[in-house]
Amino acid sequence: MAKKIGVDLGGTNMRVGIVENDKVIKYLSKETPKTKDELLEGLTNIISESLSEEISGIGIACPGPLKDGAIKNTPNLPLKNFNLKKFLEKKFGKKIAIENDAKCVALSEIKFGVKKKNFLVLTFGTGVGGGIIIDSKLYTGNGNAGEMGHIILSEGKDFEKHWQESKEKIKAITGGSPMIKDLMKSKEKEAEKILEGIYQYCGQAIGSLINIFNPEAIVLMGGAREAGKDFIRGIQKEAKKYAIVPDMPDILWSKIEHPGILGASLLVG
Repeated sequence: MAKKIGVDLGGTNMRVGIVENDKVIKYLSKETPKTKDELLEGLTNIISESLSEEISGIGIACPGPLKDGAIKNTPNLPLKNFNLKKFLEKKFGKKIAIENDAKCVALSEIKFGVKKKNFLVLTFGTGVGGGIIIDSKLYTGNGNAGEMGHIILSEGKDFEKHWQESKEKIKAITGGSPMIKDLMKSKEKEAEKILEGIYQYCGQAIGSLINIFNPEAIVLMGGAREAGKDFIRGIQKEAKKYAIVPDMPDILWSKIEHPGILGASLLVG
């Protein structure tokens, strides 16, 4: 089987893997630059480090919304209205496919992870992304369905805005680290208050999604995965307050090591 490159282009880090026989055999990660020119140069360089004649195609997972390989209006990358697909095709002369990052995670979960017929994926990274699987297929609606991070919650703020504000608060009390696991270890009352706030708005959003989709499972992915099952239990407790359906789905962390990269590689066969 030919080798492929999978790219997980996030607002904080860009991760690249060579994928062979559905396994990541080489992995690179670098910080995502903050300007358009620097980002494109950095992306080109990190892909070039893994490129060879054996590579049959390059799949890219990146924040959306997207259309025909063009990034439309993502708030987490400096590539508004930029056709990344055409840019990379010109650079590398390889088959290029691009899809929303959370949708790529969802694709990897179908094949390698939870393997259920109807489930949702939520990714907690620089922002909050989502993927919808219905009857074992990725649901895209009119092209961009699944932007769960932009559900409006309290104070007119969306899910993603609440998440980003929480990360800034965590940095302030942990000395720079925005990790949930560090927040959970803290004995400060302010840490407990922030954590309760996270559980509340995550519970509101997830409870609402449960009411709409009635999924078999909700798979979470992101750096917060290191917080483990205790974090899941806090979210479940709150979600139950808002979910009206009689059967609560499993809420669980993804067990896939590089879901974005693997999902991106599936885009190119």
